[in-house]
Amino acid sequence: MSTAVLRTEVRLFRREPGAIFWILLFPTLLLVILGSIPGFREHQSDLGGLRTIDVYVPVAVLLGLIVGGLQSMPQTLTGYRERGILRRLATTPVRPSALLSAQMAVYGGAALVSALLALAVGRLAFGVALPKQPLGYLLALLLAVLVALALGSVVSALSRTTKIAGAIGSAVFFPSMFCAGVWLPVQSMPHLMARIVDCTPFGAAAQALNQAAAGHWPGWGHLGVLALWILLLTGAAGRWFRWE
Repeated sequence: MSTAVLRTEVRLFRREPGAIFWILLFPTLLLVILGSIPGFREHQSDLGGLRTIDVYVPVAVLLGLIVGGLQSMPQTLTGYRERGILRRLATTPVRPSALLSAQMAVYGGAALVSALLALAVGRLAFGVALPKQPLGYLLALLLAVLVALALGSVVSALSRTTKIAGAIGSAVFFPSMFCAGVWLPVQSMPHLMARIVDCTPFGAAAQALNQAAAGHWPGWGHLGVLALWILLLTGAAGRWFRWE
């Protein structure tokens, strides 16, 4: 990856207040709003004695990377293709693949910063315990970031224009949020629904993060689902992606 390209993409990202808000700030803002509801700070028997705010911290962690991977990155990459930037790059020493790598680094890094912010605010504002299995949590988080970027690359590959990228991204975005537990935590889902959600990228990620937060090593089944989705989506993106 060209460091000059990466620096340029970082500067461009910093000039996008919408992306900064939705990726970095919105997940934590949502966490603060939910944590301000008294009932969300009470222990719930159906959550194994946890509070609702406790189970929403991993949801906030996933939300930032879902927004970055499925909404922001595809719009940017498709815009570059639509304006002929990728085609012009192909005629210079800077290869288009360097731009793609820089995009993934920028949005992946933003997702990790968003996750750290959600964890810090959850701990300081609402007393949510930090992950008791930090290495397992980090592994699950990195796999979740990779699967979000891979899925975003597929959206970019399938989109000829930014309008199409927005439409496809939104069609994938809302089911992804549901599977991550935004509307209903995975722990509260009916058994059959939870089993189905476990097979999706962000359902598996949510379960892996919850297990690591509780002090257990993430289930190999959930990590395997994430790894499988990364391989499938990366292969599909590589097959379908076009620079022009």
